[in-house]
Amino acid sequence: MNNTVWAVACLVAFGLSSCSPAAEVSSRENAGPLDAYVLQSLEWEDCGRGALCTQVVAPLDWHNPGVGEEVHLAVVKYEAREKSLGSLFVNPGGPGASGFDFVMDSVDFAVSGDLRDSFDIIGWDPRGVNRSSAVSCARSDEDLDQFFFGEALAPQGTPEWEDEVLAESIRFGQECSENTGELLAFVDTLSTVYDLDLLRQLVGDSQLNYLGYSYGTLIGSLYIDTFPAHVGRMVLDGPVDPSASQFELVLNQHIGFEQALRAYLEQCSLAGDCPFRGDVTSQLEQIAALHDDVARNPLRHSDGRVLDDDTLRTAIVTTLYAQSSWGYLATMLREVMAGETDTAMFLVDFYYDRVDGVYQNNSMEAFIAINCVDYPTEFDDTVIAAQAQQLREAAPYTARVDGTGDLVCQHWPYEARLDKGPVSGAGANPVIILGTTGDPATPYSWAVSVHEQLENSVLLTLVGEGHLAYDERVACINDPVDHYFLTGEVPRDDLRCER
Repeated sequence: MNNTVWAVACLVAFGLSSCSPAAEVSSRENAGPLDAYVLQSLEWEDCGRGALCTQVVAPLDWHNPGVGEEVHLAVVKYEAREKSLGSLFVNPGGPGASGFDFVMDSVDFAVSGDLRDSFDIIGWDPRGVNRSSAVSCARSDEDLDQFFFGEALAPQGTPEWEDEVLAESIRFGQECSENTGELLAFVDTLSTVYDLDLLRQLVGDSQLNYLGYSYGTLIGSLYIDTFPAHVGRMVLDGPVDPSASQFELVLNQHIGFEQALRAYLEQCSLAGDCPFRGDVTSQLEQIAALHDDVARNPLRHSDGRVLDDDTLRTAIVTTLYAQSSWGYLATMLREVMAGETDTAMFLVDFYYDRVDGVYQNNSMEAFIAINCVDYPTEFDDTVIAAQAQQLREAAPYTARVDGTGDLVCQHWPYEARLDKGPVSGAGANPVIILGTTGDPATPYSWAVSVHEQLENSVLLTLVGEGHLAYDERVACINDPVDHYFLTGEVPRDDLRCER
């Protein structure tokens, strides 16, 4: 019943608080109840592939350290291959993505060889995620399948259908609370920012060097604003705008993904290999008609799940993160038009990190939980209906919203903890912001906005399609970023690079 969450592809969250209890982490003087956390010693152990691993203990509630159960953070490190300049923390995004696995499995993808040589590369799972103290919203993979793929008995749009969707949304939140415990209230992004400053101190760095991708930029921008004196060399790639409202974020993503779909159709039209005929507008209309068709007549996959309107949108969105995935989109659309589901469900399973019916981690559970405690939820039916209409007008061919709002977060066991607002990072060292003009997931306008908010930043622009810039290995982007990390020299502002 994945239509209960509007932002299927909205892998972002935001939070900001004017109160910063974790500022005490930076000082051992009069630390009081923080002593147990600040003075802990890290015991690094060989965990294979040349990596070292450890576990860090953090307070559940940074406003009341020592109260409640403790939070355990899983940390992995690859030591510098040459003389170390210190640590470089990396976060891949999400919320809910495993920074531990990202660095453990893909360190040579996460950073360049020059950075591997000169920094201890560190990844960690934020609170609520994977190997750290984790959110759990289901007792089995079958329970998760019921939430993401379960079929309502009543026809869609009927009052009975709405009752079924509401009941499933409430059930999911209740199971999250029962299985996770009090941690569920404290997986907000600002608590992760405090955790990160604790990690910085425990590895012995006076300032934080950090590379954040996508949602990882939100962690970074809030860190810059909360701990400006602790900012070392930091790069935010594909920024999330912390000053935007939840609806503004969702709206911009809908626009971004429809623009990315249009870019795909323009490219395949030039190549003459589009799944549909006609000009781009005509092809978009045919895609909208395909959505309508599977909404009325869902396709049954070989494992019993159905490909409906919501699932089709997830499959399409998955291919739009990178231009290299457009081939999957073409194959999938041709198959769905022929009544086949193999590529579509392969893409959906990739999105959910689901292999042979088994979810490989808790990324989707953590994604929902973190969003629900970061975002204030809209309850006004009139506002929700108006927002749904605005989404449909902004992305007329792909916005598939029914006007019910986010039923899961509306009935979440805990209220949002954070006040939202712009960041400034007054007094921080200069940071680099990377934006891609055709980024559908974190639209380029967000990079511009974060650049304008932070008092000391430069913006590097990659002209092209796809999510993120540094991972494209474009020398015009990566060389100045690497040089900045290695020397501290800041590149010129407003540098624009072509693929």
